[in-house]
Amino acid sequence: MPPLKFIRVAEDCGLILPIGTWVLREACAQARAWINQGLPFTTMAVNVSAVQFRDEHFLENIFAALSETGLDPGFLELELTESVLMQQPELATSILKILRDKGVVVSVDDFGTGYSSLSYLKKLPLDILKIDQSFVHQLSEHPDDAAIAIAIISMGQSLNLRIIAEGVETAEDLAFLKEHGCDEAQGFYFSHAVSAEQFTHLLNQPPFCRTPELI
Repeated sequence: MPPLKFIRVAEDCGLILPIGTWVLREACAQARAWINQGLPFTTMAVNVSAVQFRDEHFLENIFAALSETGLDPGFLELELTESVLMQQPELATSILKILRDKGVVVSVDDFGTGYSSLSYLKKLPLDILKIDQSFVHQLSEHPDDAAIAIAIISMGQSLNLRIIAEGVETAEDLAFLKEHGCDEAQGFYFSHAVSAEQFTHLLNQPPFCRTPELI
């Protein structure tokens, strides 16, 4: 079931907190399992909702999941949207600092669709900027979107952030992103969502079993 079909309902009824805690632990456990198998692995990215981020036990739950599964914090990436971070920027800054001090990777998801506050972007302790898929889809056919994507890549890299493009669906989009220095990309061009078992198989196939280039 796509997240858009249940996230809002789960937030409204309060179920997002136990769901989020379960997802986080399962993700950490799966990452630990892949590492134990010796598979090529970088980070496990987990989306964090606004309700989770505001919860008083947020940090406690993060570090409990890491401790219980034995996953090194450097293998966990937390994805937060601009709107979540900008609701209480001072509080967000302090929380992100604690996470990064512990080694957890932090990324801004769907960049360009929220506040896009450059004054706070330079202050927030971040690792990754993710270009929203609305600017990436069919880059070669939409000059305005292409210009925005190029600007985000340039700005993010000048702030020493890793840039990931979301929603890549064609070889043309991938070639454009490579040409303009984007660090990584994700999307249906590489794979649709698959089970953990299927992904384990993918990790044993090229290009995952060697050093990847923009995958």
